[in-house]
Amino acid sequence: MARPVSKLYIVATPIGNLKDISIRALEMLAAVDLVAAEDTRHTRRLLDHFEIKQKLIAFHDHNERRQTDLLIDRIKAGESVALVSDAGTPLISDPGFRLVRAARAAGVIVEAVPGASALTAALSVSGLPTDQFQFLGFLPAKGRASRLADVSQYSGTLILYEAPHRMASLLETVLDVLGSDRELVVCRELTKLYEQVVQGLAGDIRDQMTRGEIPARGEFVVLISGATVAQSFAQIELDDCLRLLISELPISKAAELAAQMLGLKRNLVYKRALALKAAVS
Repeated sequence: MARPVSKLYIVATPIGNLKDISIRALEMLAAVDLVAAEDTRHTRRLLDHFEIKQKLIAFHDHNERRQTDLLIDRIKAGESVALVSDAGTPLISDPGFRLVRAARAAGVIVEAVPGASALTAALSVSGLPTDQFQFLGFLPAKGRASRLADVSQYSGTLILYEAPHRMASLLETVLDVLGSDRELVVCRELTKLYEQVVQGLAGDIRDQMTRGEIPARGEFVVLISGATVAQSFAQIELDDCLRLLISELPISKAAELAAQMLGLKRNLVYKRALALKAAVS
């Protein structure tokens, strides 16, 4: 391959199976002047596998601001730079947003070298609707319930990433906020040796994880079916009732009355009340 034009190249790498890397990505990684990598050790192993000798520079959450100016200066001086993440397509819940934005502001051309992405791979095998979806990335450790509450009435498919040690608590939050009748698809270790795709109602998926049928190991993508019209109306009715009661009563009493009025389980209504309270705090 001829020496690439001086640009910033956003290069996708495999999410697991190394054979998923494209020929163009391999050629680009070998031909650019510099590869900016989220973890240089991880990327070095990838390059070594394909016998690519290349200069690497670290580019991650902790040094993105500092390295952005350096990389743009090098590109404007005539060098070509490829940005890669540890796996999949850069910027999808990975560093790079500031770099791309700053590059465009500086008149630097940004070019995609597309390829693997856990987001689209999971959606394609989920069996859930693909015409509308919302990607939530990694939900925050604090305020996770309120974030889910914000999208509880969305009719398209919800997609999020989760770390293995937080999967159990995530499923409990889904049950608390969205209820047990939402369909979930949990994708674990996509394209890898122990790939697992499990579909079922939220309560059933939680039980499978509790029994160890879905191991808390590896990379997770979780897909949640969108709200039906009936679910949306039911959620709106509960939320409106709780907001009115919470404004006048302690949460515990408000949940008790709402549960009696709507014929719902008190513990679920109480958890929903807590989520609504947190959302306005």
